Amino acid sequence: MRVLVTGASGYIGRQLAEKLSAAGHDVACMVRDTARAPQLQPQIKFVEADALHAKTLPSALDGIDVAYYLIHSMSGRVEGFEERDRQAAYNFAAAAKQAGVRRVIYLGGLASTRAAVSSHLKSRHETGAVLRKFGPPLVELRAGIIVGNGSTSFEIIRCLTERLPVMICPRWVVTKTQPIAVSDVLEYLEAALHLRDAVEEPIEIGGSTIETYRSMMLAYARHRGLRRLLIRIPVLTPRLSSYWLDFVTPVPPAVSRPLIEGLRSESICTNTLVARLFPSIRPISYDAAVEEVLKRAAPSMSLPSMGGASHRTFRAEGIICDVRETIIDAPPDRVFELIENVGGTNGWFYAGFLWSARGWVDQLIGGVGMKRGRPRASGIQTGDAVDFWRVERAEAPSTVLLRAEMKLPGEAWLQFNLASQPQGRTLLRCCAWFQPRGLAGEIYWCGLYPVHAMIFAGMLREIKKHAETGT
Repeated sequence: MRVLVTGASGYIGRQLAEKLSAAGHDVACMVRDTARAPQLQPQIKFVEADALHAKTLPSALDGIDVAYYLIHSMSGRVEGFEERDRQAAYNFAAAAKQAGVRRVIYLGGLASTRAAVSSHLKSRHETGAVLRKFGPPLVELRAGIIVGNGSTSFEIIRCLTERLPVMICPRWVVTKTQPIAVSDVLEYLEAALHLRDAVEEPIEIGGSTIETYRSMMLAYARHRGLRRLLIRIPVLTPRLSSYWLDFVTPVPPAVSRPLIEGLRSESICTNTLVARLFPSIRPISYDAAVEEVLKRAAPSMSLPSMGGASHRTFRAEGIICDVRETIIDAPPDRVFELIENVGGTNGWFYAGFLWSARGWVDQLIGGVGMKRGRPRASGIQTGDAVDFWRVERAEAPSTVLLRAEMKLPGEAWLQFNLASQPQGRTLLRCCAWFQPRGLAGEIYWCGLYPVHAMIFAGMLREIKKHAETGT
């Protein structure tokens, strides 16, 4: 089946495109700028179009059987996103109908219709209505909070719980909601491809448990081994809360403010349509979804473009990443040989006394320190212990990923990526990943960042020097 996924640069779109492609569908992803498209499986094609510019859509929709509509306008400026959503939905619906698309599948927002909803949720519902009125037959799924690494709603919960030991909470923390694991959302979206008939009403999807924002934060804290105190007060409105989130979380105001405004509305499933249409899908509980989020063995998000810079620090999915890169006048196999021989008596290229000092401190507080050394004189393999690191992945001559086994208020990884360049050169990228656990983890990262920055910058310089001189 030929499938178009719009919003393919977004959280759900990227994962859905990969899932559908793995299932054997011919997948195309619609993006506004192919130069900034996400890195996906090579068989997935990209088409350039913008739903706000109707003339760009026919070529993207040509020959498509089913189109997924995962577009929203909150990533831009806050003002006027409702009108942009309506215009984009109308343009897409009309173009899809003209192109002969058999079905559009839309993921909207879940909210009770018994009370007034926020402008964000109202816009999500209006988008569905426009798609249904002007486009091909529509399957509209409505979900509340999606639990997964990178989900905006869940990242707000993560940031608040990780960073604030004591939280002064507004009334909306006891609003009922039905969070759903991202894996279940993707299952429903894929299953919607195979519905035989049009569905005339929205399909509400949710997890197997009903929660409140308070219970979700406390459950997350429990899974992370954090103690958190939540104190409710009646005067902190959602709008005031959104201003506070601007300081506490990295979520852009254009996204966080409409979302927070919607927290006054219950978002729980009120019909049983989903059980009749998809009887084989059994959504998991919020607790189980959080376990899925936290069990990752290593960072999996793609790195953003460096934009010509040699150093960049960013934060995503609860992880901080310090990225440094350099061009080396030597082939990848020579550079890889240097990297795979680090540790033990060979040292770590730069500031050896600081590495030793960190090992002594680690032993002093009950960690493994640097006493393990290397398992062999040269080379490394997945699973090896190297000083206070464990080799998570070693793929010559492209990747080395090390996981820290020292005592830390969080989890840390050190990654080296090598890419062949013209004229026998190598692009070497060093990524220091850190997932802080609670406020102590944030303080640790900020306090030691100057030292880490000096060490990793010096390490890249020394690797470059040794590779180019052959010493």
